[in-house]
Amino acid sequence: MTIVINLIVSVLTIILLQVLGMVVFSLMTPFKDMEELKKGNVAVALALGGKFLATAIILGVAAYTNTSIWFMMLWFAVGYVCLIAAYWIFELFTPGFKISDHLQKGNVAVGLMLCLVFVGTAFAVSSLII
Repeated sequence: MTIVINLIVSVLTIILLQVLGMVVFSLMTPFKDMEELKKGNVAVALALGGKFLATAIILGVAAYTNTSIWFMMLWFAVGYVCLIAAYWIFELFTPGFKISDHLQKGNVAVGLMLCLVFVGTAFAVSSLII
């Protein structure tokens, strides 16, 4: 019975952290992600999907490598901060334009690049999780 309870608590914690991560990411953009998705904005969909996948990668590795929920949450926080830093570093290395403006305009190239920045960062950071 304890295993079942631990599993349920772990799954609920993962879902909560995933949702929290997506809420924080949506607060970082000056536009409403869901409104852009309703309009069919592929660039925003790619960026949002990359964020979701990146947080899932970090959560998955943190859950797999830690038996404690507290350590899993700690490693997720570390990984998540790295994802946010990757966004701002990407923004820094594109001085000619603002990423959020291009996403809102539907620039698929920017959306795809941002997606891959998030996923690549997640893979790199998750290799450090112990």
